[in-house]
Amino acid sequence: MKITHPQIIDAAITVFNTDPSATVEAVAEKAGITSRTLYRYFNDRAQLLSACKDTLAETCKAAMGTAFASGSDALQQLELTLYAGIKCGTKYAFFDKLNQAIQQGTTASASQHNEFGQIKQQWVALVIQLQDQGVITHDLTPAWIFKLFSGMINTTISAIASGDVALNDVERFAWISFSNSLGIKRKISA
Repeated sequence: MKITHPQIIDAAITVFNTDPSATVEAVAEKAGITSRTLYRYFNDRAQLLSACKDTLAETCKAAMGTAFASGSDALQQLELTLYAGIKCGTKYAFFDKLNQAIQQGTTASASQHNEFGQIKQQWVALVIQLQDQGVITHDLTPAWIFKLFSGMINTTISAIASGDVALNDVERFAWISFSNSLGIKRKISA
């Protein structure tokens, strides 16, 4: 099997999402290659992690950007951002963990902070708009709602991985759960 740079990065994202302190050897095992082969692509763990961050920023920012651009109104945009996060799957979960680490000052540069922060700022502005329209209660803060959003995506990833929920139902179940947790009473599209 011919291994490619993106396949190694995907394996690394999966491994580091589960165990942020995992070794390069664990990534190589997940990718189905030797450590020596991995080192031909990446000089060290830091370079591999940096490549993961770049990939996450591109992938998730593009997916969220499409969701923001595709919605006809703010509520639909919120729904589509949830679906985008689910489609990014493990990448979104790791992206969120990296964003939290950046906010705590444990990793990444100011430019990476800006990259991660742009998506969150746009999303929070959307939530505030929905609160101002009376669609979402002001009893919940945007920060709390963002935690619910991230938690819903992680719950969905877990449900998919366990096989407990039919793939056809995952997005619908996630939106019903998320929207109801915000007090949104709009009819759910099937």
